[in-house]
Amino acid sequence: MYQVRRWVTRHPRTFEKLYNVFESILIMLAPIFRWIGFERLEMPMITFEKVIKGFLFDSQMCGMCTLSKTGMACPMNCPKTLRNGPCGGVRSNGTCEVKPEMACVWVDAFEGSRLMKYPQTIEQLQPAVDHRLQGRSSWLREVRIKTEEINKSVKSSH
Repeated sequence: MYQVRRWVTRHPRTFEKLYNVFESILIMLAPIFRWIGFERLEMPMITFEKVIKGFLFDSQMCGMCTLSKTGMACPMNCPKTLRNGPCGGVRSNGTCEVKPEMACVWVDAFEGSRLMKYPQTIEQLQPAVDHRLQGRSSWLREVRIKTEEINKSVKSSH
C-alpha cells in the first residue's frame, strides 16, 4: 500500500480527473440514491470505498476526505493525524520524525498538490475530524452536500 500511495501522490492530476468524473456521475445518481435511501447505500458504498481508496491512497476512512485538497495524500496517514500541514519534526530528508522509514505525508501532499489543477487548495484550512463519521462513506457525504448546494442555488435563482 505504501508504495502505491507514494506513486499516486506523484501522479495526482490523473486521479483528480478520474475523481471529478466519478463525482459527477455520483451527483447525477443522487435522485436514485435518495429514492433507495442513503442509509441503505452506506454499507455497500463503504465496502467499495474502502477497497478503492484503501488500495490507492491508503485511506483511513475518516469520513471527511481531503484527498482533492492534499495532493491525493491522505493526511490521516500522518502518525500525528495532522490535517493542516506538517509538524515541526519533519527531517531534513523529508521523512517523518515518528516513523523515520516513512516519507512525511505532508511533504508528499505539498509536492502532489503542485501538480493538481488548483494547487492552492492545500492552503485551505481543513476542519478537525468529526470522529462520528469515522468509517462512513465520504463519497455519499459529498453527494449529499453538493446536491443540497445545487438545490439551494436553484431555489434562490427562482
